[in-house]
Formats: sequence, C-alpha cells, structure tokens
Amino acid sequence: MRYEGTVYRPPSEAHSLILQATIGCSYNRCTYCAMYLEKRFRQRSREDLLEDMALAQAHLGAESVRRVFLADGDALIMRTSRLLRLLEDLRDHFPNFQLASVYASPQALLAKSVEEIAELKDAGLPLYYLGTETGHPVVMERIAKGVTPAQMVDAAGRVTGAGAKLSVIMLLGIGGTELSHDHAVESGRIVSAMDPRFVSTLTITPVPGTKFHEDVESGRVELPDDRGTLLELRTMIEHMDCTRTVYRGNHASNSLPLGGILPRQKDELLAVLDQVIADTSIPLRPRPSPHRL
Repeated sequence: MRYEGTVYRPPSEAHSLILQATIGCSYNRCTYCAMYLEKRFRQRSREDLLEDMALAQAHLGAESVRRVFLADGDALIMRTSRLLRLLEDLRDHFPNFQLASVYASPQALLAKSVEEIAELKDAGLPLYYLGTETGHPVVMERIAKGVTPAQMVDAAGRVTGAGAKLSVIMLLGIGGTELSHDHAVESGRIVSAMDPRFVSTLTITPVPGTKFHEDVESGRVELPDDRGTLLELRTMIEHMDCTRTVYRGNHASNSLPLGGILPRQKDELLAVLDQVIADTSIPLRPRPSPHRL
C-alpha cells in the first residue's frame, strides 16, 4: 500500500486493510493530538484509491480482505456520495468484503443526517469511532474539541439513531489533577447519554509538539499519578449507566488492562479497581513513550 506519513488505526482494526481515503484531519486543532500535525488535509482521488485497491488485490489476494479501516483521521468528512462510491468500489474489488469503519470527528458527524449515516451503514460502513475524550464542558473547551458536550451527544445520536455501531473513546487524565474527579463524573454521564456499543479508555500521554505537552511541561497542568488515574477510571465507570456496552481498557497507554460488559460486569470492574488502588504492592504497567503509541 502507498501510505503518506504515519498511519493510525484503532487497536481493534489490527487485522483490517487500512485504506488512506483522506490525508490528515480536517479539524486538526485538538490540543493533545499530534497524529496529523505534519499533514495538510486533503481527500484522495478515486483514481488513487482504485490503484491502492488493486495493490491490495495483488499483494494480499482479493478474497482475503474482509474488513477495511478508512484512514486518516477524518475520512467521514467526505461527501456521502463519494463515500457510497468508495464502498461500492470496495465491494467490487474484494468479494468477501464485510464492513468498513472510520474515525468520526464530531464535526463530520454533525454534518451528516441520520438518513445519510443509515445509507452508509447499509452500504457497508456500520462502525464509527468517536473521540469524545471527556464529558466535562470546561475540559472539552480547554482541549479544543470544537463542540460542546450537548453537540457531542447529538453527533453520537446520529450514529445510534441510524442503527450503526458507535465506539466511544475517553481519555483518562486529560483534565489534570485539578478537574480529575469532575472530568470522571461527567465523562461517565456523557457515555451514559450516548449508550454506545463500545467504549474504551486511554490514558493521556503528552506528546512533544502539542499545546497539552507544553501545558504539562510548564506546570499549568499536573497529571494524576497511576493510582490517581485508576481512581479517575473507577469514578468514570461508576457513573456509566449503559444498556449493553462492551468496555475496553487494554490500550498500551493504560497501567491496568481491563475489560468487560456494562452493566453486567460493572461491579466486577469496580472491585478490581478498588483492590488495585488500595494495594500499592500490585505492580502496574509502566507508561509508554509517546513515540510508541
């Protein structure tokens, strides 16, 4: 495949074909994110994408491709008609193609109607990863998400309202020690309001070149320590009242890998967290370098 710059994907898309439908992120202003700082956003032409599909056919075999992740950070910003044509091209090239997935910025979701997302779902795009990060209005403004919590819930509701699957991403530590508890409470509440199919937690890792890194280095933001972060996670999960949501906390940034089904295993998750928070002899995973995430 012909990739431009570093390509990112959710951990659950490890076995998917990554198709770089767009370069970079059309928003690209979140203070903590360095993933697309070196890229200028643009949409790739259909001709380029068809060439990449032909390369995948030649090197992987047409019948081996079942799942496709549409990179980079904001492929959903493409016009619905272009996305529908792209999904049609995927079906034409890969006879066993089952589904595509995409990072979905709130801005891109708010630009789509429920009807459009339903049409995309039926055409083969049923899974959307939404970086919500926090439910706290002050934290959301500080990290420059560009929307309010109410708008974030509206964006999420367009996915679930269309019958598609929503995977929500929350960031531990993003509020610093100052707003740790309130960030956790409001994050649990916003997840409850979204009631997604999946929710995952990652731990914030300040990346050089971002404003958030500058804030941490200057002392304007103090990050919670490992057990402070776990306490934040405990509070967040405690306030998650979901219908049936798969929780994943196994990202490399997290000091304690966890996972379960909410609400069925909520008490089990809280019990594990209580034990680890109280017993400092239990070892935790070291925080990774930002260059390894």
